[in-house]
Amino acid sequence: MKKIITKNAEETKKLGMGIADKFQGGEIICLEGDLGAGKTTFSQGLLQGLGAEGPYTSPTFVVMKEYKTKSRNIYHIDAYRINKEDVLELGWEELVADKSNVIILEWPEKIKKIIPENSLWIKFRHLDKNKREIIYRPFVNKISKKI
Repeated sequence: MKKIITKNAEETKKLGMGIADKFQGGEIICLEGDLGAGKTTFSQGLLQGLGAEGPYTSPTFVVMKEYKTKSRNIYHIDAYRINKEDVLELGWEELVADKSNVIILEWPEKIKKIIPENSLWIKFRHLDKNKREIIYRPFVNKISKKI
């Protein structure tokens, strides 16, 4: 487990950008935390670091956004308003099976039963108006030892 404190949104975004180069494809990044805790800001940095073209907006109302880069597809999924069956209907099993994809999943606790064990879990917590505590809880996999 690794804990990081960011002092503002820009630091949270830079943290996402900073770990993006560790991903090779096949990763599922599960972001959990309350509304406004920094999940989408972190995702924006991650998407930018992975080379996806913006604008980077929350998929809350569209559920899933797809970003294409030269080497991979990135899927940003928000499970806040949906359930496991809805995610399966989106083609979850195919997205996970394609090891060139990177999946960013907000509100993963809502669909925990279908998330592979080797996913990277990152928890966001408000410390005050600007500060965030970000805790990585990776399982042992190719990413966890690099972060």
